[in-house]
Amino acid sequence: MIETRLLRQFIAVAEELHFHRAAMRLHMAQPPLSQAINRLEGKLGFSLFTRSKRGVKLTPAGGAFLDAAYGTLKALALGIEHARQVAQGIAGKLTVTAVSITYYEPLLDSLRRFRETFPKVQLIIKQMPSASQAQAIASGEADIAFIRKLPMAAPNIASRLLLDEQIVMALPADHPKAGDDQIDLRDFAGEDFVFTPQALGSGYHSQLIALCEAAGFYPRVVQEAAQLHTLIGLVACGFGVALVPESIANSILRDKVVFRRIAPVSAFPNPAIGLYLSWNTDNPSPLLDSFIALLDFSATAVPSTTD
Repeated sequence: MIETRLLRQFIAVAEELHFHRAAMRLHMAQPPLSQAINRLEGKLGFSLFTRSKRGVKLTPAGGAFLDAAYGTLKALALGIEHARQVAQGIAGKLTVTAVSITYYEPLLDSLRRFRETFPKVQLIIKQMPSASQAQAIASGEADIAFIRKLPMAAPNIASRLLLDEQIVMALPADHPKAGDDQIDLRDFAGEDFVFTPQALGSGYHSQLIALCEAAGFYPRVVQEAAQLHTLIGLVACGFGVALVPESIANSILRDKVVFRRIAPVSAFPNPAIGLYLSWNTDNPSPLLDSFIALLDFSATAVPSTTD
């Protein structure tokens, strides 16, 4: 390993082509400088200079090494500056996981503003189901999660409620209730349902099950799909009905699927489901505070939840 001090001493001699002038420039005596260059040449195994009574010249190898020395010191300076910006929270990498956020304009606007405000930050966005997001946050694989509901107790996970959106019923366009402005969930006790798998988001799944149970029945799930868009496609094909967040109503297949609000149900006077911002409080990244502060929400901090 060659010390940066030796590289700077070599560069001074290479630029001055005079040991005495180089020593004065470095604020040191000439003999220690000559000894330092000799040590450097010994480490490298080749001569950097030809020395004669007429002066000092770079060897071809010395010229090549000068370019390498410039590049090494420049890379080091850039690395130090980048590390300083990371410490200040204006550079680095931030990994964000999310459920599908295509139709959440405030979230998309926040991500866009963050990228504009912190252009030196590498923003990595991964789409994951809620259960996988919780694991990614806990393990440090992700820094921030946009998650439906924490599927397990986690004392080191902080959460902030971003928004509550209505749960709506997705119906085939030719369903007898498709023309109603609002549906009574109790009328669907005998219907087939399509659901996302419990393993992908047990908190979200259990909340929808609890809503049906409050209406007096347990949903008869005949088909599962990992993605909400696929779920809506199954509704369009007549597999059954589905309970989904209202944002999905801005999705696809509007000619084959209709979305209807749900009338209040006993313990659920306003059937809604939350979207949370979650992060690991043990994560030391200074970018976390910058990201959270930039979110354009009237968000409320909430404790971690347990199914």
